[in-house]
Amino acid sequence: MSPETTLDQNRIMEMIPHRDPFLLIDRVESVKPGDSATGIKNVTGKEDFFRGHFPGHPIMPGVLQVEAMAQTAGVLVVATLGAEAEGKLVYFMTVDSARFRKPVTPGDVLELHVTLKQSKRNVYKFDGKAMVGDKLVSEATFSAMIVDR
Repeated sequence: MSPETTLDQNRIMEMIPHRDPFLLIDRVESVKPGDSATGIKNVTGKEDFFRGHFPGHPIMPGVLQVEAMAQTAGVLVVATLGAEAEGKLVYFMTVDSARFRKPVTPGDVLELHVTLKQSKRNVYKFDGKAMVGDKLVSEATFSAMIVDR
């Protein structure tokens, strides 16, 4: 997979098991296996979570921003390990140092920058940053484990 590869939602669904309404990335860009990836979430305002968070003042929940980072990280892990990892489950293990800096609202394009910091057997640690334009909206360090279904 070349660093310039863009993965559409169909390809993402081949790589990770998430589905609507919980697939929170629309595409993944610039995948660098073993290093980093950038996911994109177009925040439309039609997402289910906006019905209750918050009516009349819709804001994308911070925990879902971290989940979108983790889904991007899952694609990175599969791109790193190759086809035999497709469709495996990626379980959150830790979320550390999460910071939510600015609200994410309908119309925003959320860029999810994930960097692999460490891997040991089937456990991976990442740094993630979510940006809207040139503004940092959230960030977290998190780890996950990849397992068979």
